[in-house]
Amino acid sequence: MIYPQLHFRGQVWRPPYKASSQLLQVTSGCTWHKCKFCSLYHGTPFRVSPLSEIEADLKVIRQWQPRARRVYLTGANPFALSYNKLMHVAILLRKYLPNLVSFGMFARVTDIAPKTVEELKNLRHMKLDSINIGIETAHDETLERMNKGYQAKDILEQLSKLDKARIRYNVFYLNGLGGKGNGLESAIATADILNQLHPCIINIVSLTIFPESELYHEVLDGTYEEEPEIERLIEMRTLIERLNIKVNILGHHISNTVPITGALPDDKVALLREFDKAIAEFPEVELKAYRNRIWHL
Repeated sequence: MIYPQLHFRGQVWRPPYKASSQLLQVTSGCTWHKCKFCSLYHGTPFRVSPLSEIEADLKVIRQWQPRARRVYLTGANPFALSYNKLMHVAILLRKYLPNLVSFGMFARVTDIAPKTVEELKNLRHMKLDSINIGIETAHDETLERMNKGYQAKDILEQLSKLDKARIRYNVFYLNGLGGKGNGLESAIATADILNQLHPCIINIVSLTIFPESELYHEVLDGTYEEEPEIERLIEMRTLIERLNIKVNILGHHISNTVPITGALPDDKVALLREFDKAIAEFPEVELKAYRNRIWHL
């Protein structure tokens, strides 16, 4: 028997808490492809899946997962699609999956800008209920150096629109991105911005540099110096200490030498105590050896 196959190209990523969601490709690769540190979509050019291809995949999903309740649209940032294209996708989802409760996707901060609050509300009405956004940091110097293509003020402005539209969003913070000596500034700047917003989850991932990235070559030629592991722990501690919003913290990614999870404000004291213990007890050489053993995210 020959089983039908879905149209997946290149790398396919999803957040760990979307493990029960049905995956559906609407884009592949990334629209930006300029972040110095990133190798997640290396070698995969950006492509928008034709609506005919999306519909064909939904027919297969309806056949094999007719009661699918949650769908995650794959690609580095499917939210780059126009409002009209996203509405077409949402209509197809509702047509083929009558039990659909919600769908979500990754986005860049800049993907939100072309969409009005009213359009975002319409997408929410069509069951878009969560977006995952790699803000990385709100430290402007680091954003510029890493060629993210936006500033801290853009993070505040665009994510505020999601708050107004009542679309839940989760952000990714890239610990250590500023390089040696910049950890505290990055943590403080990011906490200041996030304290004005309402993210559901803050995912903390620690920078791990791979040969496919531009930043790898800057390390080799000495123009970028990685942030020491103890400084990274201090950075994470500072971020959590300065946050005064109600939010879930997920820091159990393989890249984190001290994995943590918790909910603020209730778990703040316990989390800070855990970092204090690690900073006092773990030698830098041991933590660095752990990072050097990470070969893939």
